Amino acid sequence: MHIMEGFLPPLHAAAWSVAALPFVIAGVRKAGRTLREKPETRLLLGACGAFAFVLSALKLPSVTGSCSHPTGTGLGAVLFGPPIMTLIAAIVLLFQALLLAHGGLTTLGANLFAMGIIGPWVAWAAYRAGKAAGLTLPTTLFISATLGNLATYVTTALQLAIAFPDPVSGVVGSAGKFLAVFAVTQIPLAIVEGLLTVAVGNWLLRNSADELRQLANLRGHAGLENSCHVA
Repeated sequence: MHIMEGFLPPLHAAAWSVAALPFVIAGVRKAGRTLREKPETRLLLGACGAFAFVLSALKLPSVTGSCSHPTGTGLGAVLFGPPIMTLIAAIVLLFQALLLAHGGLTTLGANLFAMGIIGPWVAWAAYRAGKAAGLTLPTTLFISATLGNLATYVTTALQLAIAFPDPVSGVVGSAGKFLAVFAVTQIPLAIVEGLLTVAVGNWLLRNSADELRQLANLRGHAGLENSCHVA
């Protein structure tokens, strides 16, 4: 879903960067506070960043100027909250643009808004709803990661539609076309990402249950309190 370097009109690229900046600042403050209060979660935070970097680098060709791939942001959003995941995504996207030519510097703000802001917030909201409904932790992780991925792809499609409206049907018609083309690859990828997130979540529960219990987002979840019994 990364929009390639130079693909967006300069005004659009600048506007998305300005829109994303306050979320990055909030993420820096939140991450600093979390690491000062709970330094034992550093490895867990690093694992979330590595998970997002690897998954979002697995790109498939899709719409011209963009691509399809998992995002890996749902896990970090559930564990650390959306603000910290925004910061992690900003770092991931920056390194991918510089080292892998995946995305771009001029489109960094737009890509961050889709993958590092909308996606994590949707994943976090889904997790909170699942937790309130009494769903198991694996189920909430799957729903969160899947919906977070789909929200990212919808946002990217809308960004492209706003930048390149259809001459006849306008932004709405263009959005429908981008969504339809993305859906072929992105819906299966979202489901796969949900399953991978459950697998990684289960591994973390078996090997890092003490660190997970330090995270406020997970406290009180029955799946964490019975971490050794996650299916």
